[in-house]
Amino acid sequence: MKYYKLDNPVWNSLSETHKSLAIEYDGTKFYKPQYCPFGGFKKIDKLDLYIDKYSDLTDNFFIVGEKPVFNDNIIVANNLLCSQMILNTKIDFEIKEEIIELKSEKHKLDLFDLVCVVYPGFFMTKTADLGKYFGIYKNNKLVAVTGERLKMNEFTEVSAVVTHPDYIRKGYAKQLIAHTSNYIFDEGKTPYLHVAETNIRAIKLYEKMGFKMRKKISFWNLKKRTANNGNE
Repeated sequence: MKYYKLDNPVWNSLSETHKSLAIEYDGTKFYKPQYCPFGGFKKIDKLDLYIDKYSDLTDNFFIVGEKPVFNDNIIVANNLLCSQMILNTKIDFEIKEEIIELKSEKHKLDLFDLVCVVYPGFFMTKTADLGKYFGIYKNNKLVAVTGERLKMNEFTEVSAVVTHPDYIRKGYAKQLIAHTSNYIFDEGKTPYLHVAETNIRAIKLYEKMGFKMRKKISFWNLKKRTANNGNE
């Protein structure tokens, strides 16, 4: 298995399963921003020019992997250092709740609204179209979700592990992680995920579910320089 592809997950996703969603420059690839404001690169040459071009499409985005180079039109808002974790076997965990695939337009709106409550800025209008997303409803309200984001030929990223604050500690996240990860295995792929290294609680949860630490990887949050942030 080509684990090295996980070192540059955005580039390789846009070279494989998500190729049709790529905005491609020489040595640099970005997702169409309505799907996911992420980019990856293999060449430093002219990277600053390509980042500048992409910033005309969305003024807040991420480069995943090595530190990028950029010009004075761009600032680094944050370097989110994440633990990249991988799962090697299916998860044996009892599913007690009814888990449904979120595929209707109503489901996707509910998904967007829930993720934006907990993690604003990471979920775009078409992120739900990157893969399968699953959820748990209570009294016609979507309260917990998990799904697929970055996808390669051999690997799929587990993402949007989100539970509404009013419904935490009910085991919903564990059931959704198990359901989504096992679905990825059934697709013939290996699940992996990214979690902020400061999110110790989540890391411990993933470890209990069987995920293993693979490496640290940076999500460089870049923004177009404006009059308001020019002194940052």
